[in-house]
Amino acid sequence: MNTSDDSPVLQADKRAHHNALERKRRDHIKDSFHSLRDSVPALQGEKASRAQILDKATEYIQYMRRKNTTHQQDIDDLKKQNALLEQQGERDSCSPAPTHLPIPTNSSNMSALEDDLVIRSGTFGGIRPVREWRGATICYNLSLLSWSATPPPQTPSIPPLPLRRR
Repeated sequence: MNTSDDSPVLQADKRAHHNALERKRRDHIKDSFHSLRDSVPALQGEKASRAQILDKATEYIQYMRRKNTTHQQDIDDLKKQNALLEQQGERDSCSPAPTHLPIPTNSSNMSALEDDLVIRSGTFGGIRPVREWRGATICYNLSLLSWSATPPPQTPSIPPLPLRRR
């Protein structure tokens, strides 16, 4: 590229420009190594050679990859656990129902029992409560089409209670 037409002044200008570009490149590499050094916890604020910075950065990246893999496995395990709990919640969405209703012995107990037994309507996540008694719900799951609790046994001597709609 050196021709006889290039004057010594022109060659000096080219050389100065090339030196400035090279200095800028080296400064950028130096700043990048400092940034890398400060990004590695074991080297923060420490003086280290470029080789040490690269070694420690490599170790740190490998450590973080293992940690990310472990965290991803934990996330996957928690997702599976959530899915199982949701399935269990769908099966057990009704609170445990009583196996039988207490039989009142006098008329004042009878009206209290009537107040506690109501028919409810509404759906919650595919499960529709049918009857509720003192907080215990007898329900069925529409997707399973089966009862999750058995209705209370009736005593022949006492007629079934009339149900009130709310």
